[in-house]
Amino acid sequence: MNQKKVCMVSSTGGHFMELIQLIPALNDINFYIVTEKNPSTVQIAEQYPHHYLIQQQRRGWMFIFKFVYNIIVSIIYLLKENPSTIITTGAGASYPTCKWAKILGKKVIYIESFAKLNNESVTGRMIYPFADKFFVQWPEMLSVYPKAEYHGAVY
Repeated sequence: MNQKKVCMVSSTGGHFMELIQLIPALNDINFYIVTEKNPSTVQIAEQYPHHYLIQQQRRGWMFIFKFVYNIIVSIIYLLKENPSTIITTGAGASYPTCKWAKILGKKVIYIESFAKLNNESVTGRMIYPFADKFFVQWPEMLSVYPKAEYHGAVY
């Protein structure tokens, strides 16, 4: 069995659904999922090793508290699991895991959202400078992210 461990991290919704599409490609690689806990993720995430973050939106006065909490638990999960690689499809809740991972010398792979056809996402813009691999799902996005790779869509 491969000794590598992969952390797959995303927020909920379409980001999570794109992340789940990648599971068959992992074959016999040891992996775990980190996502925000809500009814749409629990049923799927609990089929695999997983950890939860608090669901966060960038609006509202509680955002900063939820974001700080997610920053703290992200480092705890990374130290506990010690993955060699992080794969993320975004969005905001995934950023702390990716940033901590890079600080700890882990490989970070980012897949820009399928919904982004001609402009960058906030999370993509933040992770692009330090991602080891950065993938886009539309060839048009190569003009937005010149160092990205296009190999088709996740779906």
